Amino acid sequence: MNTQNPEVPDDVFEDVVKQIAHFVRSRVVPREVEIMNSDCIPDDLRTQAAEMGLFGYAIPQEWGGLGLNLIQDVEVAMELGYTSLALRSMFGTNNGIAGQVLVGFGTDEQKAKWLPGMAAGETVASFALTEPGAGSNPAGLKTTARRTDSGWIINGSKRFITNAPIADLFVVFARLEPAPLSGNGIAVFLVPAETPGIDVGIKDAKMGQQGSGTADVSFTDVAVGEDALVGGDGDIGYRAAMTSLARGRVHIAALSVGQAQRALDESVSYAATSTQGGEPIGNFQLVQAMIADQQTGIMAGRAMVREAARAWVEETDRRIAPSAAKLFCTEMVGKVADLAVQIHGGNGYMREVPVERIYRDVRLLRLYEGTSEIQRLIIGGGLIRAQQKRIS
Repeated sequence: MNTQNPEVPDDVFEDVVKQIAHFVRSRVVPREVEIMNSDCIPDDLRTQAAEMGLFGYAIPQEWGGLGLNLIQDVEVAMELGYTSLALRSMFGTNNGIAGQVLVGFGTDEQKAKWLPGMAAGETVASFALTEPGAGSNPAGLKTTARRTDSGWIINGSKRFITNAPIADLFVVFARLEPAPLSGNGIAVFLVPAETPGIDVGIKDAKMGQQGSGTADVSFTDVAVGEDALVGGDGDIGYRAAMTSLARGRVHIAALSVGQAQRALDESVSYAATSTQGGEPIGNFQLVQAMIADQQTGIMAGRAMVREAARAWVEETDRRIAPSAAKLFCTEMVGKVADLAVQIHGGNGYMREVPVERIYRDVRLLRLYEGTSEIQRLIIGGGLIRAQQKRIS
């Protein structure tokens, strides 16, 4: 895919975004409470999302997707972020951290086998990287892959794996045994969920994002063939993880902007109509100040996301900008959500009020695909190392 010339031209893409925005606002927003209380996405919404191509919007058209590049991806993400984040999570790994491992590093045979099903929504892929004791940094992996005469034997445990309860395919990162003489020895494997030796734990009970299922996954003497090794290369895993996560950070930043916009809209609507002492609270200057802070953060975040996406597509910055965008936007949406609850007063603390759910849902954004602390280390360390390299 030529990222400089996207597969979907601008005029067609505008229609795509309008359709997604209409779907989100007219079909999903009215059912947010249902999604939260049932802790699942209704089947009819899943079917419509698949028919719209949402399970494969970032997968190249060659493999059945829409072929959106990251500049386009973030515009879609800002629309998807306007509603329950569980909707996006349903197909997020197919388009993002799991799918991009295949798109960027898989062999043609692996792409042909898995990507069309993922793009159609027939296959749900899970990104199995995080472990107890190894989160944002894959260098700490304990899961192992031992070579055999016919392939590999995988052993280990993964934690907080999104879509694990419904996954058809696990994209599993493991450390090779014995360790190779060179390289980091981290590989990535494509492991069908029905493979003997895989055990998916009970669905996690979470603070927020009800409707998005995560669970622990254990691998006990899981045997896979040579064709399961992504790219046919035992040293590709670390690079695949870092590349996929960095791209995903720009996407998460865009989701944060979308969710912040929803929190602002709810705040403005409430402030304009709710009264205190017979006067709309929006007439009070302190309430206006909170709304002003929300709007300012959202505008800055939206500009930052678009700039980071452009830098990624143009390949001018695929490290600092994604981390900076994720750091700022995920922290920003937390502040915007907090202000939204404050503006709503006691009503904002009540279950089934949109800003109460948003307040809980967005807390996760500062944790996954690299915590805020990890992003600060990437940004600060990267800038220092670049300067030291220039003067050495």
